[in-house]
Amino acid sequence: MKALTWQGNEDVRVEDVPDPKIEKPTDAVIRVTSSGLCGSDLHLYAVLGPFLEAGDVLGHEPMGIVEEVGSEVTGISPGDRVVIPFNISCGHCWMCDQKLFAQCETTQNRDTGTGASLFGYTKLYGQVPGGQAEFLRVPQAQFGPIKVSEGPPDDRFLFLSDVLPTSWQAVEYAAVPDGGSVAIFGLGPIGQMSARIAAHKGHRVIGIDIEPDRIEMARRLGIEVLDVSGETGDTTAVADRVRELTDGRGTDSAIDAVGMEAHGAPMAELAQKAAGFLPDAIAKPMIENAGIDRLAALQTSFEIARRGGTVSISGVYGGAVDPLPMFQIFDKGLALRMGQCHVRQWTDELFTIADQDDDVLGLETFATLRATLDEARDMYAIFQEKKENCLKVVLTP
Repeated sequence: MKALTWQGNEDVRVEDVPDPKIEKPTDAVIRVTSSGLCGSDLHLYAVLGPFLEAGDVLGHEPMGIVEEVGSEVTGISPGDRVVIPFNISCGHCWMCDQKLFAQCETTQNRDTGTGASLFGYTKLYGQVPGGQAEFLRVPQAQFGPIKVSEGPPDDRFLFLSDVLPTSWQAVEYAAVPDGGSVAIFGLGPIGQMSARIAAHKGHRVIGIDIEPDRIEMARRLGIEVLDVSGETGDTTAVADRVRELTDGRGTDSAIDAVGMEAHGAPMAELAQKAAGFLPDAIAKPMIENAGIDRLAALQTSFEIARRGGTVSISGVYGGAVDPLPMFQIFDKGLALRMGQCHVRQWTDELFTIADQDDDVLGLETFATLRATLDEARDMYAIFQEKKENCLKVVLTP
C-alpha cells in the first residue's frame, strides 16, 4: 500500500510499504477514507525527528471503513464506518476506568516514561504506524474506534479523531464560569475549534493571533479577535490589551493552543532548528533535558488570565527544564490543567453534536485544503509555512 513516511528533517515521502494485517485478536484493519494533517505532525516534521526512524508512517487523525477484525473485537464489523482516536486505549485498565484514556496502562510506554501509545507519533509513544496511508492496523479495536453514521461527508466526523475532543477538553479544562470569559492564544486548528466550542457554550471568547487569515476566519464566525502581530514576544503589551477589554482584570480563563513552536522566542527557535540537524545521540538528550520550548504563548497566557483564573494548555511542549514564571503563577493563584486529550471521554457527547443536521460547529467547512495522499509532501510544506490560507488539511488516499 501507499503511505506517507518520515525520511528526515523536513523530508516526508509517499512510499510503498507492507499492507497491515491482524496481529492480535484485539486488532482491526481499516481502509482509510480521510486523514487529517495536524499541527502536531509539524513537530515531527521539523523538531522531533531524533525520535523517528526513516520509514515511520505518519498521521494520527484517520477514519475509514472496517476491512477485518480480530476474534476479540465485537463492537465493529467489516463494512462499518469508523473514526479512529489518535491515542490507543484499552477501555478496561485502571486508568481507563478513571476515563484517563491518554494514560492507558495497557498501551502505556513505560520504557520511555510516556503515556498511552499514539498513532504515527515517534518512539516516545510506541512507534505505531499512522493513518496517512491507504490502510491502517488499529490496536485495541474492541474499544477505540467510533462507529459513525452513513451518509454525511467524512468531514462531519473526521475531527472526532483529535481536533474536536482536544478542543473540547481544552475548554473544559479552562473551567470558564457561567457568563465568564476565555482568551484563546493561537487560532490554528485547535484554537479555532476551541473558540467555536467556547462560543457554543455561551462564553465570551477573545481570540489572539498574528496571522491575518486565521484572524479573519475567527472574526467571520463572530469571535472577538486581537491581532497582536505588532507585539510578538511582548507578553505585557498583549496582556494589557486584554485587560483593557475586561475591566482591568484579564479573562477568567486562558487557553494556550500554540505550544512549543510559538513566535517571539528567537533563541529557543534557534535551538529547535539546531536540534533537528544534530545526530540523534546528541539531539535526543538536548530535546528531553534542555529548555528548548518557545514559551511566548504560554507566558502570555499566564499574563492574560485574571488572578484566581485558570490556564488550560493544549499546545504540545517537549522541554524538561523550561523556565516558568513560578512566582507569577503562585502569586496570581492560577490553576493549570493540561495534557494529551482523553479522546473517548468526550466522543459520545461530541458525536451527538457532530451528527446534528445544522452542523453547529462548522465541521464540513473546517478544512481549508484537501489533497490526495500523493500530494501530502507538498501539503506539509504549505501547512508549515502557512501558505494558501492553510489552516487544516484533509488527505484522501
